[in-house]
This record gives sequence, structure tokens and C-alpha cells, in this order.
Amino acid sequence: MAKATNTRAAKPAASKKSTKKTPVKEALSKELKGLLPKLDEEGLAFLVKQAHIHLYNMQVDALNQTIINDTERQKTGNTKTAKTSKAGADGFTDIKISETGAGYHIRCSNQWIAFTTGEITKMVKIVLGEGTDLEVRERLYSWLSNERADLLSAAGIANKFDDRIKPLISLLKKNFKLKK
Repeated sequence: MAKATNTRAAKPAASKKSTKKTPVKEALSKELKGLLPKLDEEGLAFLVKQAHIHLYNMQVDALNQTIINDTERQKTGNTKTAKTSKAGADGFTDIKISETGAGYHIRCSNQWIAFTTGEITKMVKIVLGEGTDLEVRERLYSWLSNERADLLSAAGIANKFDDRIKPLISLLKKNFKLKK
């Protein structure tokens, strides 16, 4: 399966509180280990599914915290200024990995919009796929309208023929490539 990789140097993921050993965590782990042999397949499948859901929610929380931190930094003026062109305030100007390493942020119309690694991978596969420029724009617009309409709204992209989607395609092509 192909996977998008960032061509920029990425910061290592920040350590998470949940990975620290605490007395409560150790007690819960011990209790869970004692219960596992007593569960049937259905019970084990349920626990695995719930664990995956909880891990996903933890990633979302980490992304949300990164957004909050970025917003607070912007308010206090401690953010690094991105190099932008004259038209940069109205388009896609930068992409960076999140502080947690769990996703990415794309700068659009002077605001940072968070994306999971899976969402970035899907968009990279679309923009690096075969087809004419219009076909790529159609596929990306269709995916965004189904999955991330907030980005289309923030950029003011009205339809698949809107030229304001071109800088996003360029930004993704410039910063990512697919591993085979």
C-alpha cells in the first residue's frame, strides 16, 4: 500500500501522558490482564474495537490541543511567520506537521486547518494520481466536499472549476511524494 511521506524534516512526536506508568494505570492493566482469559471471542473483539476507537479519540484530542496551542500562540504573537506571497493571505501558503506528529496543518487564508495523516495521504494520492489537471481538481474537490467541506469553505472554493484549489494541489505536490 502506498503511503505519503513528508519531504520536509519532521519533528519527533511529543511524548504522551498516557504512556507514563502510574499506579492507577498499572492497577488497571493488571486487572484487565486477569480478566482477558475469562472473556470469550465476542468479548475480546469488543475490547479490541473499543481500544481502536479510544486510540483514535486520543489522536483527535491531540490534534485539537495543537490547534488550541497554535491559536493561543497567534493571539500572543509568538508564532513563526510563514513566508507568503502577495496573494498568500487568500490561499494555501504552508503545510507543517503537528507538534504531536499525529497529523498536519495546512495554512489557508491565514488560518491553520488540521488534518490527520490518513487525510493527507488520501489527498496526496489524489493529486499525484494520473489524469489531466481538471480530472485531478475534480477528484480532489469531490473528496474534499464529502470529507472536509470545512477546507472548501475556508478557502472560498465554490466548485471543481474554481482556480483557488490549484495552490492546494501545488502545495501537496511540492511537499509530499508516495512511497511504493
